[in-house]
Amino acid sequence: MARDALVVGGGVIGLAAAYRLAATGASTCLIDASGTRGASWAAAGMLAPISEAIFGEQDLTRLNLAAVAAFRDFAAELLELTSMPVGLRTEGTLAVAFDADDKAALGRLTDFRASLGLQTESLTGRQSRELEPYLATGVRAGVLATDDLSVDNRQYAGVLRQACELAGVEFVTGQVTGLIETSGRICGVTTEDGRQFAASTVVLAAGALTARLVDLPIEPVKGQILRLAIPDRLRSAGPVLRHTVRGIVRGTEVYLVPRSNGEVVVGATSEQQGFDVTVTAGGVYELLRNAYELLPISSEFSFVEARAGSRPGTPDNGPLVGELRPGLIIAAGHYRNGILLSPLTATAVVRLVAGQPLAEEWKAFHPQRFAR
Repeated sequence: MARDALVVGGGVIGLAAAYRLAATGASTCLIDASGTRGASWAAAGMLAPISEAIFGEQDLTRLNLAAVAAFRDFAAELLELTSMPVGLRTEGTLAVAFDADDKAALGRLTDFRASLGLQTESLTGRQSRELEPYLATGVRAGVLATDDLSVDNRQYAGVLRQACELAGVEFVTGQVTGLIETSGRICGVTTEDGRQFAASTVVLAAGALTARLVDLPIEPVKGQILRLAIPDRLRSAGPVLRHTVRGIVRGTEVYLVPRSNGEVVVGATSEQQGFDVTVTAGGVYELLRNAYELLPISSEFSFVEARAGSRPGTPDNGPLVGELRPGLIIAAGHYRNGILLSPLTATAVVRLVAGQPLAEEWKAFHPQRFAR
């Protein structure tokens, strides 16, 4: 039986695209081997177009700014549909500096972001600790980005799955190993057990695994994260951590992202280790040490989980979204912005399936820029 659309990949990009397609009335099937336990499960859920805007990525910053606005609307849409919140937090991101070099580097980034029209507030170390009283006393300066958001990535993935089910998406468990082509057009996929699935359009949203099906430079970038829980005795005195807090400790970036349930996500390592998702003692030690340097009270938090995932990186850190061949749409390579870009990517996929042009902010991210 041929479907209108076949989505390969069950992370937040694939789920959001499948939901959007099914909501338009398209018969949609999603095929995935890992469910939501891939990179989406090991994310921190930062939606941070301002605090992650860096030199040389102006096109990506513009895309991310459009995405954060889309995410607010998408979260409201999902809540109305499923009656389930996605854990969206709006307190913003506080980036802090520890020494003179850190302060100078943060100042340069702040000036650059201001040149792009991004709104931030520069703070002294004292003002930073007034916002987050448990910060280390060595913090010398901070920058607050109030328009940054965060979301509970696992809660979000679960709500997306529920939305897909309500919209009528068909789910199939399996590892896609090949594409089916007829008369120069992609018209389906094959799985490792020999099954074939036909569709008018195939959407590849399989993260780093996408490169096993098409010749595009999407590489797995290993990231390790920790989940810690704030004890009730500390929470009873008031919020221990209100904002997402980012800092550089001995040249290594660390972030702490609070959850409404009292957990804190600590990340992130970045390692070129292929598809290895082993949690290492060194990675856990580095994250715990850096978290303690930034927020000393974190030594009293309980240890909940350590996890690693393979983020789909590209040479320019930007996603690949567009029609690569007739009948074949790519929606992959989102690297550290997969959660943030998922609603905007889903809308782009719907437009591509309908043969409509994409919004201007997608122009720099067509997969043909890397096609070999």
